Amino acid sequence: MQQSRITAVLGPTNTGKTHYAIERMLAYRTGVIGLPLRLLAREVYDRIVAAKGPSVVALVTGEERIVPPRVQYWVCTVEAMPEGMGCDFLAIDEIQLCADAERGHVFTDRLLHARGLHETLFLGAGTMRSAIAAMVPGVQFMERPRMSQLTYSGSKKINRMPARAAIVGFSVENVYAIAELLRRTKGGAAVVMGALSPRTRNAQVEMYQNGDVDYLVATDAIGMGLNLDIDHVAFSALSKFDGQRMRHLFPEELAQIAGRAGRHTANGTFGVTGEAQPLDEGVAQAIMDHQFQPVKKLSWRNSDLQFGSIKRLIQTLEVRTQEPWLTRARESDDLRALKTLADDGYVAARATDGPSVKLLWDVCRIPDFRGISTGEHAALLTRIFSDLHQTGHVDESWFALQIARIDRSDGDIDTLSKRLSFIRTWTYVAQRKGWVRDEAHWREQTRAVEDRLSDALHGALTQRFVDRRTSILLRRLKQKESLVAEVNENGEVTVEGEFVGKLEGFRFRMDKAGSPDEAKTLRQASVAALAPHFHLRADKFYNAPDTEIDFTEQGGLMWGDQAVGKLVTGADILKPGVSVFVDDEAGPEIAQKVERRLQHFIDRKIAAGFEPLIGLRNDETLEGIAKGFAYRLIEGFGIVPRGEVAKEVKDLDQDARGTLRKHGIRFGQFTIFMPLLLKPAPTRLRLVLWSLAQNLAEFPEAPPPGLVTVPSDKDAVNGYYAMAGYRAAGERAIRIDMLERLADMLRDQDSRGGFEATADMLSITGMTLEQFADLMTGLGYKAEKGEREKARPVTNVVPEADADVGDPIPVMDRGEGNAGAVTRMPEADVPADDTPEEVANIPDEGLAPITAEPAEVPADDSIPEMSETEVPVGASADEAVSSTDIEIFYTFTWGGRAQRQGGRPQNQRGGKPQGKGRPRGKGGKGGGNKPQTFQSKPRKEKAIDPDNPFAAALAGLKRD
Repeated sequence: MQQSRITAVLGPTNTGKTHYAIERMLAYRTGVIGLPLRLLAREVYDRIVAAKGPSVVALVTGEERIVPPRVQYWVCTVEAMPEGMGCDFLAIDEIQLCADAERGHVFTDRLLHARGLHETLFLGAGTMRSAIAAMVPGVQFMERPRMSQLTYSGSKKINRMPARAAIVGFSVENVYAIAELLRRTKGGAAVVMGALSPRTRNAQVEMYQNGDVDYLVATDAIGMGLNLDIDHVAFSALSKFDGQRMRHLFPEELAQIAGRAGRHTANGTFGVTGEAQPLDEGVAQAIMDHQFQPVKKLSWRNSDLQFGSIKRLIQTLEVRTQEPWLTRARESDDLRALKTLADDGYVAARATDGPSVKLLWDVCRIPDFRGISTGEHAALLTRIFSDLHQTGHVDESWFALQIARIDRSDGDIDTLSKRLSFIRTWTYVAQRKGWVRDEAHWREQTRAVEDRLSDALHGALTQRFVDRRTSILLRRLKQKESLVAEVNENGEVTVEGEFVGKLEGFRFRMDKAGSPDEAKTLRQASVAALAPHFHLRADKFYNAPDTEIDFTEQGGLMWGDQAVGKLVTGADILKPGVSVFVDDEAGPEIAQKVERRLQHFIDRKIAAGFEPLIGLRNDETLEGIAKGFAYRLIEGFGIVPRGEVAKEVKDLDQDARGTLRKHGIRFGQFTIFMPLLLKPAPTRLRLVLWSLAQNLAEFPEAPPPGLVTVPSDKDAVNGYYAMAGYRAAGERAIRIDMLERLADMLRDQDSRGGFEATADMLSITGMTLEQFADLMTGLGYKAEKGEREKARPVTNVVPEADADVGDPIPVMDRGEGNAGAVTRMPEADVPADDTPEEVANIPDEGLAPITAEPAEVPADDSIPEMSETEVPVGASADEAVSSTDIEIFYTFTWGGRAQRQGGRPQNQRGGKPQGKGRPRGKGGKGGGNKPQTFQSKPRKEKAIDPDNPFAAALAGLKRD
């Protein structure tokens, strides 16, 4: 029989050792290759399947077993390699792991005992040359040089990390923190850890390989043969926890990871980042030259086990060796579990013979994927051993329950990772031959659960650590590709299918970014893609009708619900300027086009709303004092308090007044104004233009349209109420046109002797008596409050033949003097919808109640024959009434000074109200507050007030 050829293929990373081994294996009919990681085993399996097809390739790991009927090539983890198969070819990758304190004894056992019938390859670092030469007789050595150069580049900040870089951390927390930072600054990163399932790892690697992200954050798992397109490797730390203690990484360990930089003939770099200190010059040079201390000791554990008893098994596992190249491995997890179960009386009572002890050892070799605690892991192993020992199978209902509890894809990354580690335990159990009844079913079930959890974990990792939007835009910008932007009807902007923000008018509102770098990328990509949309939108806006454009009470200019500019002070108060809201990136052409359209809009708006005022300004026939007065009115936007222009009004002759009246100017007793400009639309515009002229930081708003009076704010800007079309008087402000109507009513009143408010006065102001008294005080009157006996209502009894029962009769209720007469109509006669709210709430002061004949009430013993307040027949009314009804009234006399508005007294002409000066009523001295008596004799005709401007005309009519 021909002796097997044994070759050690040694060299640094990126020498093609694994590729060489695969080629050699496929040259034989059968072969086995052992790999250090489940992830790497899956990668090699996929490569061989691509070359030979799935029907002849097997994959065997602790948690995965794919074995076709006609298998020729076995791809396994080193621990799962089948023994005694007699394959033509056998290879062990990363043979330098013989020196690893935790797993090294497995690799050493394969180095010493695993052989192919025709060829055996040991692949690894050059540091193993002396050890292999000493332990493997007849071995041949093949040196393979690195295909690219590796260079140390020093320290770099993570936010300055070059693209296609891998950043290495040695804890889950560190890996997550780095990935989160990269998401905020670089658009995201793929995550690769040894604990990930192959499915999750492959999905993450694919994301990196196809360019969705330019960064990879990984543990030292990438140092074990994972072939990725990495240009730079950065160490975020130089020490790690090895299962027992924190220790610094050896130079050869750093080299194994750094060697992932550079693919094939492409050179690579390595360095440090974060809190990692720069490498010593000697260490960095050793990595670049691939010169390290040779391995002097190999981890070893006795593989010639004896299963006579648990005690004997432990003894054979702890046997020491006399070989100088070998050192006994430290206590591993499986041996620790065996010792724990050996102390359990229940287990010890059952593991008494060879088969049961061997079964116990097989159970103890279940890896502690969960990593919870030694006690919990031991309890799980005890249950599995008990089932296998009693029935030969794990209890199926209990096994199904454990899987069902894990089969959930909700939760965060930590939750999903924990479930994935749990399912690995049950996947391992299902892969053991004979441990479950329906092996095919449970292998499929556990694999399906692992796949679902893997997909969910990949999704969670991607969602947390990858900003697809930023990464895609960065890649397209870097490749100088033209970006395609879309803007929907809501203004939402998507670039290459990714939402980037909203286009509000002609300003781009970028979506919230996680960092300044991310924001810069978003804006750069978005503006480049939006350039054609700015032009299209500008054309649409320029051709839009005025009905789609409006101004706000703060001077903003809106296109629909989008702000496109604002009004600014111009050279002419009736021609304000426009400041547009257009991004600089849109260009000056767009800004000018928007500005022209907005200027056209506001010019037309002012021309339509202030047509009478513009006509007054353009009237060239006005001369002298009339022209000056018109200028004052234009300055006041069509409203001027009369007190401010009293002298100018006095100087106007009748012809000048007539000319001004032709322009719609009304010379009121309190205000000179243009009634057409009191409408809501001109009022709203007037306040904006006035606020611009006054350079106000915040523009006051117009009162709600339709209100006669509004609450008066003492802190209001000087001149505000006049521009709003109101006059402040007391606690409320009254509309100036209604104030003039009130002034017309006041002319007929005795302002010297005193008068009371009439129902018409209260009606047009929409006020209560108290509010009206406050208003009159604000207008310069004195309001004297008094009380008197309320006149009792007189009910006219209508015979049944002449009137229907229940029809009320209008009643006149008179207070002091005829001026207080109020007519109350039945409620049905007053339309409810036409009653202003303020009028409807006026108390019934001085108003007589409406009475009607009572309806007939059926007899009832419970109803008294007479009410407590009813006057018995024959009794005196004065004796029956214990108290009289009292009413409140106000007497108004001219006080000589009105409330100040805007810092100036606002009096009537000459400060005295027009009205009659004769005393009111009759009676004692001093006055009008005493109750008056009324007679039915003919009323004395009023004398003509000589101060009345129409006195002459009235006298003429009287003579006629």
